[in-house]
Amino acid sequence: MIRPCLRSVICAALLAVALFSASAGPAAAQTAAAASAPMQISWEVRNRFRLFREERDFLLHADSLRNRGVLASEDALEVQSDGRGWARNMVNRLCIDLQGRVADPCIRDNVKENYLTPIDHAIVVRLTGEVPVGATCAWSFDDGDEPQQSTFDCAEPVNLRVRYGRQTVATVEVSSGSDPSQRISTEIRVRDIFIAGLGDSIASGEGNPDRAVALADEGFCFRYYLGSAAAQYYRPSRGGYKGGRACEAPDSLANWQHYGALWFNAACHRSLYSYQTRAALALAVDYPHIAVTYLPLACTGASIADGLFGSQRARECPPSKSSTTCQAGVNGQLAELRAAVTAAKRRQPDRTLDLVLLSIGANDAYFSGLVADVIVDTATERELFRRTGVMATVDDSRAVLASDLPRGFAKLREALRPLIGDLAHVVYTSYANPALTNGGAPCPGGRAGFDIHPSFNADPQRLADVSAYVQNEFLPQLKALALCQSGILCRDPASDRFTFVEAHQAAFSNHGFCARADSDPAFDKECFSPKGESFDPDIVNSANQPLLCGRSAGEYRAYLPRARWIRDANDSYFAAMTYPQGLPTSMQPADIHDATWGVLSAVYGGAVHPSAEGHAAMADAVLPAASAVLGLDAAEPQVQGQPLAPSGAAQQ
Repeated sequence: MIRPCLRSVICAALLAVALFSASAGPAAAQTAAAASAPMQISWEVRNRFRLFREERDFLLHADSLRNRGVLASEDALEVQSDGRGWARNMVNRLCIDLQGRVADPCIRDNVKENYLTPIDHAIVVRLTGEVPVGATCAWSFDDGDEPQQSTFDCAEPVNLRVRYGRQTVATVEVSSGSDPSQRISTEIRVRDIFIAGLGDSIASGEGNPDRAVALADEGFCFRYYLGSAAAQYYRPSRGGYKGGRACEAPDSLANWQHYGALWFNAACHRSLYSYQTRAALALAVDYPHIAVTYLPLACTGASIADGLFGSQRARECPPSKSSTTCQAGVNGQLAELRAAVTAAKRRQPDRTLDLVLLSIGANDAYFSGLVADVIVDTATERELFRRTGVMATVDDSRAVLASDLPRGFAKLREALRPLIGDLAHVVYTSYANPALTNGGAPCPGGRAGFDIHPSFNADPQRLADVSAYVQNEFLPQLKALALCQSGILCRDPASDRFTFVEAHQAAFSNHGFCARADSDPAFDKECFSPKGESFDPDIVNSANQPLLCGRSAGEYRAYLPRARWIRDANDSYFAAMTYPQGLPTSMQPADIHDATWGVLSAVYGGAVHPSAEGHAAMADAVLPAASAVLGLDAAEPQVQGQPLAPSGAAQQ
């Protein structure tokens, strides 16, 4: 893909410097050859990832992605932001608000647009190639109505808006002194691609709040389960919180929540870092003649039954809520998508859903229960969680994988077909094994990365058993379900197959939650003990400084490059510290120091979920499949050029 120079004057200046400094020979010949490139009309859509209200946000990613993959871009942006994350300010500049509502209209770059059904697109047009210095360009843009005409110096770009669904013929007449004038024309047609993101926590971006929680130097008290009054421990508090930090000084949940992490949708923990958002954004960057209308609907905790088809509980109340319990639910994603497509077709009958990005099945197969079984080690907590159904065994998951999940996939296909038509346009992205390192060896287990809670300890044998099950049974069965293979019953295997993506799994085999490297952030190496001894057990000392390393917890950076692409429990707490309000009444904690909050705040912010780097690696795997399904590499109309007829010549 060739990106035109932003200003021909700058290009000419750079060329002059190169010619002045270069010696005669092959290099000079190559420069002369480049200068002799024929003139042509180049154009691209401006701010073409339509979720962004402001072009500066798109340009940040366009610049970062230039000659890079999504992962390399993410690493560069992480360093550029000093680990604070590029999304922390963009989250308030979207066409979808923090409650998940699409803005209608959405004011993008000072122009009101209908998000789902745009009527036009902003583009920039330039004349590139060997443009004579000082040449004058007479432009004409004809979409079938009255042509738009203007005359500029050829070094100046032309900004205009072209109609949705219409072809615009761009013509320029180039005049330069006594040289013969030349006419050049090309066809402009913006393809607006409608992409929906569906699925569970892996699809939503769980583990990666758009603005990470701020942490304080002081400790915050949690209780143990079934412990005495003295059975307490301290972990870092939230930055800015001035309420009761001691267990004997409870405070309101509303006050505590005011200082939490920020998601662009708190109820579903949707994040701009999710692989679905990053893939849709990268498509917009890579293909300058398209616009991408992206509708994110994935929700953490979703299963096929409860999340895609049916409603589910909100993970957290929207920021405007202040009640201590969260009654709000989240509508089923398929119903939301159906309503959006119907509304779009009502305005524009030819509007179609072009692509669905999908990851689902882990919650159906009790994956979070398997994680709990691995990391919860103390007898009291294990018994309590077993009774409340929080924990699950490999046999529990295997039973669902063999019976319920195939039926769920069959039902899902039938629901998606009327919305997308060709099921190959559903790009199913598989999960990665989160517990591998060193080319596929299972993580050894232990408390490293999990000592944020006293009851956590990744049991080596349970961890090895779950890792083997995921690698040898769970992931292969998901592939078979998506592709109608290995005896999976599909009505018509040829037309029922999803497009399947798994290329990222090989890379994740070196980047599980236990992966460590010398290049990891200094805070991680100094403060997260490889022996699982990161926090001061002394109840008096830890109230003022819970970290044994002596550094401020506020120095942790959620968005710096790390060897691990999977958040461990320490990461989950330090990045999000989630107090999930969407819990059944029987599980609602008594106050903000309750033992239940101590456990949930360590895992419900994304423990054992991909980091932003992991999501970027997944997006890199998705891009080739998505562009192939959409046919984005097909040939485009050629630019046509010819000299103008001499003045006074007979018109043909």
